[in-house]
Amino acid sequence: QVQLVESGGGLVQTGGSLSLSCVASGLTFSNYKMAWFRQAPGKEREVVAAIGWSGASTSYSNVVKGRFTISRDNAKNTVYLQMSSLKPEDTAVYYCAAGNPNFAHRYDYWGQGTQVTVSS
Repeated sequence: QVQLVESGGGLVQTGGSLSLSCVASGLTFSNYKMAWFRQAPGKEREVVAAIGWSGASTSYSNVVKGRFTISRDNAKNTVYLQMSSLKPEDTAVYYCAAGNPNFAHRYDYWGQGTQVTVSS
């Protein structure tokens, strides 16, 4: 079955950096668009960044643009999220997701999430 396993979360001070990884199995990784979402307590889940199947196209939410970078390595079935200049409002559970690139805004597979906490 399809599995997405995130890692790299943790506690960091304001202004610090963290790098998240998500390893996929059970699917043809290079056929899927990938994205990172996050959900803070009491808030709705929001998309943070997305990347096309080849890695050539990326998009970011306005609140993280310029601070976060999404990338992928199809040979390693892995998608990354490099986060810098972190702020307390970036505190959330971060999830990676995989979706059929033919369907916009739809993601079919989700990881279990990794906690990111930014202290002030």
